[in-house]
Amino acid sequence: QVRLHESGGGLVQAGNSLRISCSASEGSFVGYGLGWFRQVPGKEREFVAGISWAGGNKIYANSVKGRFTISKDDAKNTLYLQMNNLKPEDTALYYCATAPHTGAWYVAQLAGEYDNWGQGTQVTVAS
Repeated sequence: QVRLHESGGGLVQAGNSLRISCSASEGSFVGYGLGWFRQVPGKEREFVAGISWAGGNKIYANSVKGRFTISKDDAKNTLYLQMNNLKPEDTALYYCATAPHTGAWYVAQLAGEYDNWGQGTQVTVAS
């Protein structure tokens, strides 16, 4: 079991940038698809971005395309989400998760494909 820890969230002004991280302890990211989801009160968890464990394939939600970039460093067991041009509607609790699929180039987009989640880091964008 990989223990996930998100960090880097905070309060930022609209239009600014923020990078959040997800580190793994007691395990390794190698062999797992990785993803970022976000959730606001009263709504279901929303897919933000995903990356395959090999090949660097990435998929983004339409709402963040062109603004967010997902990346990872397997040597450091760390997943990143670079968020640029943040908007108030980006405000949410951001979660990272691992997907135990066997496809090295596959990017999981459904919450049900992920079986391990971090505690979340809050990102608040002020207008």
